[in-house]
Amino acid sequence: MLSSQLSLAKNVQISSAGELAKLKDKSLFRYEAYVNGNWVKAATGKTFDVVDPGTLETIGTVTDMDASDVRKAVDAASTAFASWKKTTAKQRSVLLRKWHDLIITNKDDLARILALEGGKPLAEATGEIMYGASFIEWFGEEAKRVYGDVVPSPFGNSRLVVLKQPIGVAGIVTPYNFPNAMITRKVGAALAAGCTVVVRPAHETPYSALALCELAQRAGIPPGVINVVTSSLYNTPDVGGELTTNPAIRKVSFTGSTPVGKLLMKQASSTMKKISFELGGNAPFIVFDDADLDTAAEHLIACKFRNSGQTCVCANRIYVHERVYDEFVDRFVALVKEKLRIGHGLDEGTTFGPVITARGLEKVEDQLKRAVNSGAKVVLGGKRPDLKVAGHFFEPTVLTNVSDDVPMSCEETFGPLCPIYKFSTEDEVISRANNVPVGLAGYFFSRDIGRIFRVAEALEVGMVGVNIGTVSSEVAPFGGVKESGVGREGSRYGIDEYLNIKTLNIAF
Repeated sequence: MLSSQLSLAKNVQISSAGELAKLKDKSLFRYEAYVNGNWVKAATGKTFDVVDPGTLETIGTVTDMDASDVRKAVDAASTAFASWKKTTAKQRSVLLRKWHDLIITNKDDLARILALEGGKPLAEATGEIMYGASFIEWFGEEAKRVYGDVVPSPFGNSRLVVLKQPIGVAGIVTPYNFPNAMITRKVGAALAAGCTVVVRPAHETPYSALALCELAQRAGIPPGVINVVTSSLYNTPDVGGELTTNPAIRKVSFTGSTPVGKLLMKQASSTMKKISFELGGNAPFIVFDDADLDTAAEHLIACKFRNSGQTCVCANRIYVHERVYDEFVDRFVALVKEKLRIGHGLDEGTTFGPVITARGLEKVEDQLKRAVNSGAKVVLGGKRPDLKVAGHFFEPTVLTNVSDDVPMSCEETFGPLCPIYKFSTEDEVISRANNVPVGLAGYFFSRDIGRIFRVAEALEVGMVGVNIGTVSSEVAPFGGVKESGVGREGSRYGIDEYLNIKTLNIAF
């Protein structure tokens, strides 16, 4: 299709230096790691570059830590745990509230940093900051609701008491697509439970993590409770290995791809660490013939193209009933043209930014090529847009006549490809939706109450959006089934991932 069918933002030149100069509080832009309450360099003195995916310009350099540096951070976290676990829930709650309030106060600067390193449109980046802050607020409140139990004893001369205690030091590894919220969702729960943490943020987006540390320090969170170790792609395997095998770490939380999750799970098993892993997805998005097509199309825009398709709960396979297929495709394509404007995240009017990494862009192009070679038709987009900036941009792309056997149908895309498939029956679409090894999220649109319960219960996923394209909030448990991981984040269940249960049998 012609690129003129898709809108571009103002397409102005963006410079990292110019955007950083707009920060109200320039001390939020940090380039050293945060260990034991101090800003530190790697023992080797090495650094690595962080690149703006919208211009391919270097934003700055960050400390490149290796396994020996991580061990020092773990030691600091272990020392801090001895006192942090003894703080009251009220004390931890107060500190988390202070941290939350500072995040909200500085949301504009945090969003600008996030948009610069992560490519998100500024409005979307601001939304992530608010979303991320909600987890700090939630878990600050949940800290005071970690209840135990009194269990009726089978013996008259004893009482059974169940306690919940913090598990210890947690190693946390986060991805590049939500560089703020993936940290707050994990760290908020860990700190509320009484644990200390060592965080390794994605090498593509470390500045958001370091800005959070600056605000945590201002909030009064003690040294060693939060530690952030930054590392390049080269040092990532050694850093990950240290976080998963160091015996002082008792819990590992990871968000990322299923293959990497399997590797980290294997490594963590060497010391039988508790784990919570949120891994890859391949979400079905089903539109039945009784659905409100306008509502479904509106929600698909956000569900598919938010963050340029780079979320683990993105709609990856769109199934539309044959009776409404053509009508839905026409409405959706028209809506994409109307709503999405391609450009740098800090360019005014942008609603659709770049893919974050070069390898991600290459995967998108490879999946598209394979689908087209197998008979798929591109009805919108399908190439890199003609922009003045030299970033990792790819047009939001809609396809029809896509085979179920091509990689686009079988694997997570993590990019702006939207294949729309035709189906005939409820049983058929459920079978096709479940015919993947992962099961994170799923969505469907219908006004039949019986179908709503049947399909919601039949989909093999951890979260289902019914007549809505979102599933996540701080109050709802987030996680998947099958090869999409183990454990839950957010909600009242999320804090349990950082707690041990202890039984007391008290005789008298």
